[in-house]
Amino acid sequence: MEVLLYHATALFFLYINKLSCFKIGPMHFKQVIPVLPSADIVRDTNWYVKYAGFEIIWNDEMYALLKRDDIVLHLQWHADTDDDPLLGGSVIRIKVEDINHYIDEFVERGTVVREKLRMNTPWNTHEFGFYDLNKNAVFIMQSLS
Repeated sequence: MEVLLYHATALFFLYINKLSCFKIGPMHFKQVIPVLPSADIVRDTNWYVKYAGFEIIWNDEMYALLKRDDIVLHLQWHADTDDDPLLGGSVIRIKVEDINHYIDEFVERGTVVREKLRMNTPWNTHEFGFYDLNKNAVFIMQSLS
C-alpha cells in the first residue's frame, strides 16, 4: 500500500510540474529583467522616479537598478559612439490588472495624455504607452483574455 501511495504521489507531482503555474524545482524561468540603454543615468533614474513611479534600488554613473512592485528595470550607460552605441528603441510591456488605475496615475504624473489609452485592441488588450528620454518604449497593458 505504501508503494502504491508513493507512486501515486510521484505521478501527481510529475503531472502538476508539467503545468506552467505549478513548476516544482529549479528548472523554470522566474522573471525577465530588461536592461535599457541610458545616455545619462542620473537624469534617467530621476525621470523613472517622477514619471513612472519607480524607486531607485542602487545606482552609480554607469548602471542603475529600479523597482516598482514586482517589476525590476536596469539602466546601463552607453557613450553613444560607434564603439558603444546608445541605440534606443527597446520596448517593454508591463502587464497590470486594472488599466484605469494606471492611466489615471500616469496622466496625473504628466507622462501621457488620456487619449493614449487604447481599449479593446485587435490583440485583446487595453493599453497605453510612452517613451523614456532614450526613446525606449514602455507599454502598460491589461490582457482581456
